[in-house]
Amino acid sequence: MGLTVTNKEKYTVITFDDEKLDSIVAPDLKAQFVLLSKEGVKNIIVDLEKAKYCDSSGLSALLVGNRGARDADGIFIISGLQPMVEKLIGISQLDKVLTITPTLSEAEDYMVMELLEKEI
Repeated sequence: MGLTVTNKEKYTVITFDDEKLDSIVAPDLKAQFVLLSKEGVKNIIVDLEKAKYCDSSGLSALLVGNRGARDADGIFIISGLQPMVEKLIGISQLDKVLTITPTLSEAEDYMVMELLEKEI
């Protein structure tokens, strides 16, 4: 599975490098979320710009990441959704649960703003 994990000062960016977020790669993504949680990472951005397909296993993995961040009082953002993935998230009504931004740059800006608000 193609994942790139980039640790920033106050958050971590996971760049998903495969075209399919499905039952074959979803367990690895879930494991990455668990590993980051054990390391104390609670603020995560997942960039899905390259993912053109997602199934229920992929959605489940994203929900694991979202729940882990929320339980740790952190922030979980998804960015770069392609049309088919965005449609599935919309049909599943997860767009009401997940924080989604159009681009990674916007996700990083959003993360910084949210972190500043938490400090106030």
